Amino acid sequence: MVAVTMCSSEKPLLPKSERWTQMAALQARIATRGLQEPTEAYSTHQLSDFSLVLGGPLFQLFRRAYLTGDGLELLYRRIIAVTLIAWLPLLILSALDHSASRLSLFRDVAVHVRFLIALPVLIAAELIVHLRIRPVVRRFVDRSIVVPEELSRFDEAIDSTIKPRNSTVLEVGLLILVYSLGLLVWQFRVHPETSTWYHNTGGRWNLTPAGFWYVFVTIPVFQFVLLRWYARLFIWFRFLWMVSRLNLHLVPTHPDRCAGLAFVGKSAYAYSPILFAQGAMLAGVIASRVLYGGESLLSFELQIAGFIAFFVVVVLGPLLMFTSKLAAAKRKGLADYGLVAQHYVDGFERKSVLGEHDPAEELLGSGDIQSLADLGNSYAMVREMRPVPCGLDDISRLAAATAAPLLPLLRTIFSPEELLLRIVKVVF
Repeated sequence: MVAVTMCSSEKPLLPKSERWTQMAALQARIATRGLQEPTEAYSTHQLSDFSLVLGGPLFQLFRRAYLTGDGLELLYRRIIAVTLIAWLPLLILSALDHSASRLSLFRDVAVHVRFLIALPVLIAAELIVHLRIRPVVRRFVDRSIVVPEELSRFDEAIDSTIKPRNSTVLEVGLLILVYSLGLLVWQFRVHPETSTWYHNTGGRWNLTPAGFWYVFVTIPVFQFVLLRWYARLFIWFRFLWMVSRLNLHLVPTHPDRCAGLAFVGKSAYAYSPILFAQGAMLAGVIASRVLYGGESLLSFELQIAGFIAFFVVVVLGPLLMFTSKLAAAKRKGLADYGLVAQHYVDGFERKSVLGEHDPAEELLGSGDIQSLADLGNSYAMVREMRPVPCGLDDISRLAAATAAPLLPLLRTIFSPEELLLRIVKVVF
């Protein structure tokens, strides 16, 4: 750290002074506090086993059906299998229905977007989250953020996270929720007054063969996959909450401006595919209303903005649980480095301004001025610490992931030339 660099100046200001001895001790304490290497006796099997997605009855079913390996291999098999179960019967059954008065499945943009884009993305997100979240958990130990005395409690947090991940009760509960609350929502939703590919006039449950598969298989499959992701997000945030309760070694002068916790905010990028899928669902609904309902895309701008803001807050908002720790680290850092700065500038003034130094020592070329600048930079880093382990770039990236599926809708209000010109203006 910079403070250690100051102590290594060629000629200390007052080497025999008790005051400077105390300052050096303070600097050493700031620089070395909590930086012990993780004990070799610490068991790493918990870290290697940690995953939000490698577990549960559905994962075991996929393994037995040769749709996945131990590390989520065979991704294309899972995507194809689940998509065919959810979407292909709709295509076949609706094609067999020759009623000319029905709204065709091919015109139902929302269905195709939901089951041919959003659903495969949600399935692929498992591999992305598995690969990106596991190293995040390990960094808490590798970077000595969790002090050695708290490693046992850190292990308990991991155990407490793996247990619900593997829970049969959780997945069965989600399935029950899908077939109870989900069907109740279908009961009270507004249905078209004319016949469609899935619904006949004359009653809410007067469904076509394709409609029965849609209501009792396709929609529940999608809802289960989506609710399973919501449960995983809750499990992840609960793990972070347990970690935030530990005694953490936070360095206020860390260049990430988050006392070393910026990697936690960056981990949110792993959930970008989930936000993309949510945006795709919204895009499908809006596209249907714009293309076939005669509505304007601009009439949805407030809903779109609120939708994007909501899901960004859902992913990044829980990181506020680290705010109290970061605020405490900032206050202590300002106090500690303020004390070091006061001692140093006091001695620097005596030596370089009042002339209380060895005449043979040259002011120019000594390390004192550079050390003073380094100390100022260190203090500025502490002062610029953020209250949450994320920044505007994290917010903008997640917002972009959510909004990306909505971009093709701009074609409904702009010509290709106008759209290209606007993109060029934004980029350049």
